[in-house]
Amino acid sequence: MNDQDTDWYGPDAATFGDRVAGAREAANMTQAELARRLGIKKTTLTHWEDDISEPRANRLSMLAGLLNVSIKWLLTGEGEGPAAPDDLTVGEDFAGVLAELREIRAVMRTNAEHAARVEKKLRQLVQDRP
Repeated sequence: MNDQDTDWYGPDAATFGDRVAGAREAANMTQAELARRLGIKKTTLTHWEDDISEPRANRLSMLAGLLNVSIKWLLTGEGEGPAAPDDLTVGEDFAGVLAELREIRAVMRTNAEHAARVEKKLRQLVQDRP
């Protein structure tokens, strides 16, 4: 795999958070500056970039506008976005590391959904107590 074969911001290589961070950097903005312009806390933006949470539709629209990218690109990596980084080189293990990362994210997503179901059960048990 070489640089020309890599879709740096596509779904196989990047997450929503990766695309937000990449577009923010391409726009020469710090996290603090972008957060201020969006009217959110810096920790909220950090959570978006770290794929801990995602913005609501109104903030997603504002985010796309401030970063000069399409909403579709932010969500999927397809459409209008910044140019791929040109100073990165891809090693032979790139595909393997990406596959491992996707597997970890899938497990995390499954665990988060499981935790939410258990939390819901706990809330129900507490509500049902006499």
